[in-house]
This record gives sequence, C-alpha cells and structure tokens, in this order.
Amino acid sequence: MSFRVLLVCMGNICRSPTAEVVLRTIIKNNNLGSKVEVDSAGTHGYHVGEAPDSRTQRAAAARGYNLTQLRARKVARQDLDYFDLILAMDKSNLDNLWRMATPEQKERIKLFMDYSKNFDDDEVPDPYYGLGHGFDLVLDMVEDAAQGLVDEIKLKLDKT
Repeated sequence: MSFRVLLVCMGNICRSPTAEVVLRTIIKNNNLGSKVEVDSAGTHGYHVGEAPDSRTQRAAAARGYNLTQLRARKVARQDLDYFDLILAMDKSNLDNLWRMATPEQKERIKLFMDYSKNFDDDEVPDPYYGLGHGFDLVLDMVEDAAQGLVDEIKLKLDKT
C-alpha cells in the first residue's frame, strides 16, 4: 500500500515546498520512502514553474534541506482524487480547496498544523511579506507537524 500526501499553500514557493522537502526527509529517515508519496502545490497560479523563494531556500539549506529542484505548480482537480490526504497551510487555502472539492474529497482535506505536537497554532504563517525570521518559524512549525504526520502515517500503514 502507498499513501499519497499533497501539501498546499497559496503560491507554492514558501510554505508548501518547505513542508514537502521536510516531510520527504522524515519519511526517508523512517524508511517509508517506498510507501509514501509527497507533493506540493498552490491554490493560485502566480508562480507556476518558479523555484521556491530564495529566502525559503536559504532558511531550509541552513538546516540541511535542499529545495532547488522544486518548481511551483497549481492544484489541479485530479489532485483531489489522487491524493489520500491534502493538507492546507492555513484556513484561507483550506477554504479554497473545499470550494474545489466534492463532499467525498472534502473528507481528505485538513490543516497541516492538525498534526503539530508542540504548537497550538492552526496555521503556518505566510513568511513571504515578512522579515527573515518568519522563514525559520515556518521551518520550526513544519518540522513539528511533519513529524506528527509521519507518526500518524506509520500507524495507518501498520494497520494495513
């Protein structure tokens, strides 16, 4: 069995690509690489084809994550059928996804921070218009929620 996860923010150049690479790393470190597929996308097409924001790449690289191969893409309707779990970085993007989804698809769409163990926040804040420290906060939050998500996925895969 494989499990497919899509991570979604607005433009797919800051939060969701960060989450994609962090989640892939944790999955690999837990020997789940062959069982879990991870991708990211944006609800808006502003940056389609672009690499992640340079500030995002710098903050990630400082922690050993490489985002250079990623390119932004927009969520497609078929994504809502293909992925087992679709995780929005904030409530605005959650609402955008729900507007696209059928009732059955909505059951698979949640907030990424639902998996956080150390943060009470519902949303990963968008660092794009802020100062540099926002990118480090995003990494802190994403690392925490990604670990919580991997713990849940392991339980799910163990039951199958």
